[in-house]
Amino acid sequence: MEETVLTCIECPIGCSIKVKKDNGTIVSIEGNSCPKGKAFAENETTCPKRVLTTTVRSVEGIMVPVKTDKPVRKDAIVSLAKKTADIKVNLPIKEGDVIVENFFEDANLVATDNANL
Repeated sequence: MEETVLTCIECPIGCSIKVKKDNGTIVSIEGNSCPKGKAFAENETTCPKRVLTTTVRSVEGIMVPVKTDKPVRKDAIVSLAKKTADIKVNLPIKEGDVIVENFFEDANLVATDNANL
């Protein structure tokens, strides 16, 4: 049996959660004080996800901060970050503009700040 201890990041309490798995299947989750903690532990031990935050270059040479609008699989983060190196955008850009629709699975790449000439 495999045991993993996580610190929940869903709220400020920071519960210490123990997840026990047997042959890759979760058999118990202990230590969470709310349902969000249980869901966090399940996701983190089966398919962890993160929001990718990076920059893309405009054709004018200005760097534009971007992020995925949903968490993406953690194991894809490095390849996705490399993929952004080839993206060029035209200014002006407004915060919230979709830079690449369906960038990865169902996550869009969106601007996180305004960028003008």
